[in-house]
Amino acid sequence: MKIANINYNIVILISGRGSNMESIVNASNAGTLNGNIAAVISDRPDAVGLKFAKRQNITNSVIDYKKFKIRRRFNEVLANKIDIFSPDLVVLAGFMRILTAEFINHFTGKLINIHPSLLPKFKGLNTHQRAINAGQNEHGASVHLVTDRIDDGPIILQVPVPIFADDDAATLAARVLEKEHKLYPDAINKFINEKLNVIS
Repeated sequence: MKIANINYNIVILISGRGSNMESIVNASNAGTLNGNIAAVISDRPDAVGLKFAKRQNITNSVIDYKKFKIRRRFNEVLANKIDIFSPDLVVLAGFMRILTAEFINHFTGKLINIHPSLLPKFKGLNTHQRAINAGQNEHGASVHLVTDRIDDGPIILQVPVPIFADDDAATLAARVLEKEHKLYPDAINKFINEKLNVIS
């Protein structure tokens, strides 16, 4: 069933292939995402996801992080670019740059990220192997509000994924990513429809 688009402006930030960005755009095209994809911005000119955005006729641009010697200046330019689109929500979809506290504060309450674990477990990198090494029988993904503490913001939505005896990091990562593709649009809808009535 399709839901009404309320013209809630969403800007998506990517660094690579942008598979989660694709899932969000596809949901918007299908009328099952309660928002408008205003722009896709990459920090890398070779990001594969830009090709998809162009094919979808989505406004897209690049702010190449390699051209900035100072991280704070990159963040300032990125924030100014995002502001052009008057975003109601800024979505990190595989965006690999560290954001400054000033950037996060500028978009406080409307900056979200997806992380491949059931937060607060396994913050940081290499989550799939760490979950296996820890003998967990369940892993998953979380969408959360971004704060100035890494992978520490309030959780909007999570999805569990079982860990099988023969799993390695690659097979587990592939199953988690498949779940992420539904989780992220669902979390965006929850964010918009429930006005940040999130899990604390």
